[in-house]
Amino acid sequence: MRPASFLAGLLCLLFAMAEVSAQSDAARSDVRADLSADDLERVRAVTAPTTDFSKAEAFEINQGGAGTSMKVVNGDAFSHSTATISFEDEQRFKLGNALFRKLWVSSPATTQASDGLGPLFNARACQSCHLKDGRGHPPEGDSDATSMFLRLAIPVDVSEDARKSGDFFVGSLPDPTYGGQLQDLAVPGLLAEGKMVIHYTERAVVLDDGTVVSLREPTYSVTDLAYGPLHPDTTLSPRIAPPMIGMGLIEAIEAADIHAGADPDDADEDGISGRVALAQEKGSGRILTGRFGWKGENASVRQQSASAFAGDIGISSPDEPRHFGDCTQNQSECWSFPTGVQARLGDTEAPDPVLDLVTFYSENLAVPARRQVEDELVLKGKELFYSAGCVSCHTPKFVTSRTAEQPSHAFQLIWPYSDFLLHDMGSGLADGQPVGVANGQEWRTPPLWGVGLTETVNGHTFFLHDGRARNLTEAILWHDGEAEAARDSFAAMEKTDRDALIAFLESL
Repeated sequence: MRPASFLAGLLCLLFAMAEVSAQSDAARSDVRADLSADDLERVRAVTAPTTDFSKAEAFEINQGGAGTSMKVVNGDAFSHSTATISFEDEQRFKLGNALFRKLWVSSPATTQASDGLGPLFNARACQSCHLKDGRGHPPEGDSDATSMFLRLAIPVDVSEDARKSGDFFVGSLPDPTYGGQLQDLAVPGLLAEGKMVIHYTERAVVLDDGTVVSLREPTYSVTDLAYGPLHPDTTLSPRIAPPMIGMGLIEAIEAADIHAGADPDDADEDGISGRVALAQEKGSGRILTGRFGWKGENASVRQQSASAFAGDIGISSPDEPRHFGDCTQNQSECWSFPTGVQARLGDTEAPDPVLDLVTFYSENLAVPARRQVEDELVLKGKELFYSAGCVSCHTPKFVTSRTAEQPSHAFQLIWPYSDFLLHDMGSGLADGQPVGVANGQEWRTPPLWGVGLTETVNGHTFFLHDGRARNLTEAILWHDGEAEAARDSFAAMEKTDRDALIAFLESL
C-alpha cells in the first residue's frame, strides 16, 4: 500500500504546473535581442552550415572561441582554464578546482569545513564522478560504479498535448522509499540503499557491406535493497557523468538561438522534430531553457552543481538546502545522523562562496583545440557527417550572447556540435522516465567537442548516457527514432567512408 504522504504528493504534483508568466528566457522567441541588425546578419552568415569541405573553416580549430585551450594534449586536456580569463579569475578557478576535488567526510569531524557527507551518497567528491573533468563509465570487471548511477522515477501520466504545449509539467515522482536516485554508499552506521546490477546481451548488426558489428544491450536491476522493495512502478535510468568542458559557453548561448532550431511538429518534414527542454529555477520558479543534464533538466551550471552536491554527495547548499541529501521520509534512521552545518560558516554544508567557486570552476573549463582540421581524411569525414544528416541535431556552431555574464564568454564563435534540443532516440535507448517536458524516449543532444579525447583523458571509449557503446561506431548504430536516417546512412557507407567519418569525430 502506498504511504499517505506519497499519495498526497502525487495528487499535488499531478496538477502542478509552473507559472508561465514568469517564463524568462523560455519566452519562445527565436530572435536575438542582444544584437544589432548588422551583427545579426554577420552571425547568421558565420554560423550557416558550410558547403566547402576542401579546407578547414576559419577559426575551426578554436572550438571554444578565444578561450580555447592550446596546451599539449594529454590526460589533463579537459582540466585547463579558459585561456582568456583574468589573473584574479584564475585564482577563483584554482580555488574552485580545490573544492571540486575535495573529499567530504561524515559528521561530526575535526575538519569542520569538509563534513556533512551523505548520510546516503554516490560519491565523496565532484571529481569522483567527473574523472579528470571528463566522461564517466559503467562498471567494468571489478571497477566500481562511482561515475555512474541509477535515477529512480515513477512516471506521471501527462498527456502528449500538454507536453507539446511547452508548459512545464512534473513528469515523474521519486521512489517513495529510495528517492530520486539509488545511493550505493552510506556513512558509517547506516546501510547503503543497494547496488546496481547490469547484464549485457550481445546483438549482431550487419552493415550494408557485410561488416558485422556487435552491440551490447543492457538490462538493469537492483540488488541488496536495504529498506524494502522499490515501488512497483519505479523505473531505472542509468546515467554516466558527462564531460565538463565548455559549460559556461553553453550557458552563454542565447536562448533564442536554441529556440530557433526547434521544430516540434516537423514542419519542414525532414524527420527531425527537436523540442526545447525546460527547467524550473529553484527559488524564483521561473521557467528557463534547459541546457544541462542528459534530458536538459537544468538551465544553468549553478543549478546543475547544486543538484549534484545534494543528490550525489548529500551536501546542502544555498540553492539546494537539503542537509540530508536524498533521504526520504520512509528512511527514518537516515534523518537521525548529524549534519555538517557549521553556524559560524553559514546555514548549509556548502555555504557561499563554496557553490560560487565550484560553479565558476565548472563554467571555465576550457574546450581543447581541434586536431588535424586540414587532414584530407578528416575533411572527407566532415563532409560525410554533413551529408548523412548528423548536423540536423549536432548543430556545428553558435555565436554566444553579447551580454553573457562573463566577458570571456561573450560574443564567441564556438563549435559544440549540438542543438541542445530534445529528440526522440527510439525505444532502444529509451529509459521510460519523463523529465520536465521530455518524455521517456527523448534525450538532449550531447555536445561532441572533446569526444575524440575521451580515451586520452579517461582511458576508455564508452559512450551514450549509460556507456553501453564501446566505441563511436557502436554509438552511432544505437541511434534510432529521429536519428534513424542518419544511422542508416552511416550503415550504408563503405568501410573507408565510415573510417573517415569516425576520424572526423576523433578530431573534435
